[in-house]
Amino acid sequence: MSAEVHDIVLVGAGIMSATLGTLLRKLDPSLTVRVFERLDSAAAESSDAWNNAGTGHSAFCELNYTPEAPDGSVDVSKAVKIAEQYELSKQLWGRLVASGDLPAPGRFVRAVPHVAFVWGEAAVAFLHTRYRELSRSPLFAGMELTTDPERIRAWAPLVMEGRDPAVPVAATRMAIGNDVNFGTITRSLFRSLDAQPGVVCHFGHEVRDFRHKGDGIWRLKVHDLATGTDRIERARFVFLGAGGGTLPLLEATGIPEGDGFGGFPVSGQWLRCTNPEVIERHEAKVYGKAAVGAPPMSVPHLDTRWIDGRRNLLFGPYAGFSTKFLKRGSYLDLFQSIGVDNIVPMLAAGAQSFELTRYLVGQVLLEPEDRMALLREYLPAARDGDWELEIAGQRVQIIKKDAQRVGRLQFGTEVVTSADGSVAALLGASPGASTAVAIMLDVLARCFPDRMEAWRPALTALIPSYGRSLHDDADLCAQVRARSIAALGL
Repeated sequence: MSAEVHDIVLVGAGIMSATLGTLLRKLDPSLTVRVFERLDSAAAESSDAWNNAGTGHSAFCELNYTPEAPDGSVDVSKAVKIAEQYELSKQLWGRLVASGDLPAPGRFVRAVPHVAFVWGEAAVAFLHTRYRELSRSPLFAGMELTTDPERIRAWAPLVMEGRDPAVPVAATRMAIGNDVNFGTITRSLFRSLDAQPGVVCHFGHEVRDFRHKGDGIWRLKVHDLATGTDRIERARFVFLGAGGGTLPLLEATGIPEGDGFGGFPVSGQWLRCTNPEVIERHEAKVYGKAAVGAPPMSVPHLDTRWIDGRRNLLFGPYAGFSTKFLKRGSYLDLFQSIGVDNIVPMLAAGAQSFELTRYLVGQVLLEPEDRMALLREYLPAARDGDWELEIAGQRVQIIKKDAQRVGRLQFGTEVVTSADGSVAALLGASPGASTAVAIMLDVLARCFPDRMEAWRPALTALIPSYGRSLHDDADLCAQVRARSIAALGL
């Protein structure tokens, strides 16, 4: 057993742990921090650029964040919330560039317009309603709407080539949308953390068990994958940010707040364009409407992506099913996550998810020509030889019991904390990385409530709009957004 009791232990070296560790050390540089990551590098799973959408999720173009009701009305409350949360991320990133914790902005964030594109009378009507409702918020100031095919062609020429002119089309565009390399952000923050006194990052180390003896200290059984040895590390606060690996870790803590949660794994694939001429002709993130029963991570999008300084063009993601909870996990993950406390909610969620199950089965059975047929719904002139399959990341959708202990499949993220605030865990997926700052501020408020008032000045210095609503204050929204754009060179 280590003689030292660490203030903070972060399990998993993804964007969430990187953000929380950075915030905590900025707020209190005396805190001792240990990071334990099973793989040999940071951001090797969901935070890696090839494993996520790379969209700065601000709800500018993601139609699944604005659901349509049977009466034709559109609920934009989730979109407004996500847009404001993403602004928090940009503010912090700008401060971290200035402090040297993040590299030059061009290495991790770029201006790429966000476009929502639909066709057919019903979808066009939906987009009009969505635009009208979103335009009420200053967070969506500058959004453009058009039904003019030529204007859409100017925004995204590939989606209009070869399209039937008799079918009505519509699109919205936000020029201030972003493409983000969350892998670069994550690795940069961990390099900065690891260079600080009192912080040590351990890669190739797997946390396998937890014990709590009522003295306020957690004992973590840590396995060194290189040597095959185990040791006990002690901590006052533990954050579980291991992506799909978080659920079994949460179950291992034994905290009652973690009872009843289950996970449903969904894998992803992209079609990646290999023709440089086609790639150069598209400069946007174009999102469409998801198929009935499709999970949010499967909302189709034609995506300009900048990865390691190279411009790419991706379409997808195509969904699939695997019993792994991580891309480099075990096929036993799903089965090992099932226990007495969650088997009923998981069975109930399965019974209610027929459309999702049917959708995933259909995706698994897709042949190459089927994937190209789906691509041609967005790029009618797409050629087979210009695209190849690329494996994307693994996500675990939450299954959560309700008041009647009936399990329901949840989309989005969920923070679970122990009653004493000594453990926090993050479950779920989209919008995930883009809203990491807002999610980690929630963790701080739940787990360090007695310190939040003292930390307020430092939080406001890091995030100028902290504690204030950008949705309710148009002037503040404009000022904050302008500063972030300048700080990040956008």
